[in-house]
Amino acid sequence: MRLHKNLCFATVDGLLLIFNEGHYADKVVQQLLKRDKRWGSRDRGFVAETTYDIVRWKRLYAEIAEVKEPFNRDEIWRMFAVWATLKGISLPDWKYFENTPTRKIKGRFDEFSKIRKIKESFPDWMDELAAKALGEDVWTKEAAALNEQADVILRVNTLKTTREKLKSDLFDLDIETEELAKYPNALKLAERGNVFTTEAFQNGHFEVQDASSQLVAEYLQVEPGMRVVDTCAGAGGKTLHLASLMENKGQIIALDIYDNKLKELKRRAKRAGAHNIEPRHIDSTKVIKKLYDKADRVLIDAPCSGLGVLRRNPDAKWKMQPEFIEKIKKTQTEILSSYSRMVKSGGKLVYATCSILPSENQDQVSKFLASESGKEFSLVKDNKILSHQTGYDGFYMALLERK
Repeated sequence: MRLHKNLCFATVDGLLLIFNEGHYADKVVQQLLKRDKRWGSRDRGFVAETTYDIVRWKRLYAEIAEVKEPFNRDEIWRMFAVWATLKGISLPDWKYFENTPTRKIKGRFDEFSKIRKIKESFPDWMDELAAKALGEDVWTKEAAALNEQADVILRVNTLKTTREKLKSDLFDLDIETEELAKYPNALKLAERGNVFTTEAFQNGHFEVQDASSQLVAEYLQVEPGMRVVDTCAGAGGKTLHLASLMENKGQIIALDIYDNKLKELKRRAKRAGAHNIEPRHIDSTKVIKKLYDKADRVLIDAPCSGLGVLRRNPDAKWKMQPEFIEKIKKTQTEILSSYSRMVKSGGKLVYATCSILPSENQDQVSKFLASESGKEFSLVKDNKILSHQTGYDGFYMALLERK
């Protein structure tokens, strides 16, 4: 691979914003990709993937380059040189790469490969917390899996097409996909690519959604004609899946505290042809109380640390603080206690997170079942998903039934 100056400059500029200014990687990359109209898909792919790669391995590269935050521009170039050297890319004779100690870089890499938190590039506190929660062996495997680039998985919108038909339509566009055995509506892209420009996407035939995430709506055991409440709907990935599982029959009330996310959900629902979704903004507790004892099914896709989705969101490793985990656990407890009251007698609830920590998952469910508000519920089953076992995002889901 040959390095091109304008692409490397864009990457360095982006990394300065992410590391020093606290900007979110996905937003920075979106902006960078609009920087030069002459860039082709390969150029844009280089900028996006290199930026994410250096964010993912920030600690390892900084330790090898012997630089500390806040990084100046020259130090980011040094980290870039480490990235290129470890990828086996020969460095051009630019002034930024003068005196790059290639052999020393490889030696330091071998040295740090013996220290998990540096090798896998995690902050000390996160490495300690996860090792304690999951056990040293499991966390060692999971830490490595969370650094692998996530596959692009599509969820077929069965309101508009079938998996076979979508697979064939994409094949006609030279986009190869494969079916996943245990995920009935999933297709995996053989190669990463921009699928959002396809007619199939614009016509609402699919959404991009990780395979683990696709299990959540199915876990709720919905049927056409039910009244379902999605309590933390966000922009509606799982809401839309529920609509297709319900064949557009019945009612889905999509709640969220962020009105702008519900507006995005409306747009997505229109594209998907999902007509049974009613977004409601939680602007007071009245919105929740009106639904007490009214729902056949309730989904609580709870706010969480997101430690299960670090493959697609690596800068969360560096933005998150230990206090946030304690704070989010309190929020989870409150939400479970309050929103569970929407389930009517004989109805069911799913509590889900994209975290791998038992303290956010099975411990929360146990605490709820032992509490006053959870005494009418029983645990039907739960599913703990780890990336190193499945190759997909880390997730947790528990199905509870109200007696």
